[in-house]
Amino acid sequence: MEFRNGLGEMAIQDVLKEHPPVGDILAKHDIGCVTCRVGICLLKDVVSIHGLSKEAEADIESEINNYFNSREKGE
Repeated sequence: MEFRNGLGEMAIQDVLKEHPPVGDILAKHDIGCVTCRVGICLLKDVVSIHGLSKEAEADIESEINNYFNSREKGE
C-alpha cells in the first residue's frame, strides 16, 4: 500500500491524532483502530492484517489518499 506523506509508516495512534478523518474511513470498513488502546501498529499494517480483499484494501488506500488530496486543495 502506498499512502501519501509517509502516512503508512506512522503508528495508527499518531495518524488518528493528526488526521481524525482517517479513523472514520477505517471504521467504515470495520477496522476498529479508533477504539484500540495500544495504537502502535503502522497504518500500512493495520489495513493488511485485517484480511480484507485486495479490492477493499485498494478502496481504503484510495479514500485515505483522496482525503489528503482534498486537504491540499483546501476543500
